[in-house]
Amino acid sequence: MGLELYLDMLSQPCRAVSIFAKKNGIPFKLCTTEVFKGQHPSKEFFQINSLRRVPTLKDGDFILTESSAILIYLSSKYQTADHWYPSDLRARARVHEYLGWHADCIRGTFGVPLWTQVMAPLIGVHVPEEKVQRNKTFMDLALQQLEEKFLGDRAFVAGQQVSLADLMALEELLQPVAVGCDLFEGRPRLAAWRERVEAFLGSDLLQETRGPILNILEQAVNKKVPTPPPEVHPCMLLRISRIP
Repeated sequence: MGLELYLDMLSQPCRAVSIFAKKNGIPFKLCTTEVFKGQHPSKEFFQINSLRRVPTLKDGDFILTESSAILIYLSSKYQTADHWYPSDLRARARVHEYLGWHADCIRGTFGVPLWTQVMAPLIGVHVPEEKVQRNKTFMDLALQQLEEKFLGDRAFVAGQQVSLADLMALEELLQPVAVGCDLFEGRPRLAAWRERVEAFLGSDLLQETRGPILNILEQAVNKKVPTPPPEVHPCMLLRISRIP
């Protein structure tokens, strides 16, 4: 059996995994697992991933979860270009340094605007404005740290070449942009970094992968986003409750 990737393109880490695989010509079967349709808590998916989360990789009888682990596995197995996940110890450590910070300071924060503007209203939940503003403050602080600590005078997050760190960072930052929060306005250094990464990845690949998320706000306004089935409401409510 070949490589299978269980992905939902509304998810930032899922897009990162898909872009990486396609950019590097890694053949895989796409197993679309849409959160809005309640496919991730299904019995069928539970047999693949008991955590009921995407992305998930299945390579024969080997199953792997968590986007960073999946990206590292793919880069190592398929021996992709060294710049993605450098063989040099210190360069690789820089990638890991960013990914660790990303998990703490980016991952749970930059998806919040999508939840407050699109997902929470789908199940009749209103997120208090003070939480929205507090999260905006957290995003501003994280962006400042991203620019000053990780970009600095470098071309990319972990060095002078694009790496897994850039891919993870960019797709996460795109999430609020898709719902009208232009994080790059007034941040020329960050905007220039985005342009470099996107030029490297290629517009066709990005348009193909980002279609669902870039259309989500328009779909929500026109009430074309499917209402999540009741069985996924508890996990959605749990995620909303975690917005500080």
